[in-house]
Amino acid sequence: MDLRRYSRVSFHAPCVFHAKGSDERYPGECQDLSLGGMFIETATPQPFGAEVVVHVNVPGEAQPYALPAVVRWVRNGGMGVQFGLLGARETNMITRLAAGAARKSITSE
Repeated sequence: MDLRRYSRVSFHAPCVFHAKGSDERYPGECQDLSLGGMFIETATPQPFGAEVVVHVNVPGEAQPYALPAVVRWVRNGGMGVQFGLLGARETNMITRLAAGAARKSITSE
């Protein structure tokens, strides 16, 4: 049973992230995006509760997005993050991706 507040969409894009207040950046692969957060596959997950900023380029977009988040769980190979306060541009991007995935799902059934 999935108790998530927001439905997830399959999303795969390279990203970099850093802990707030740090300049050290780590590579990752963003996956399973929703308005609530995402999973980041990485060899360097941050600890539970860490505040991070995820920088991701979305195909077709000119500028990268900077998504503030908090690490909510960690496992070997990655971490789940919950987004903090997102701006209108970021919220719009995630909503459009989710709507596009829903349309694809409906037309493929």
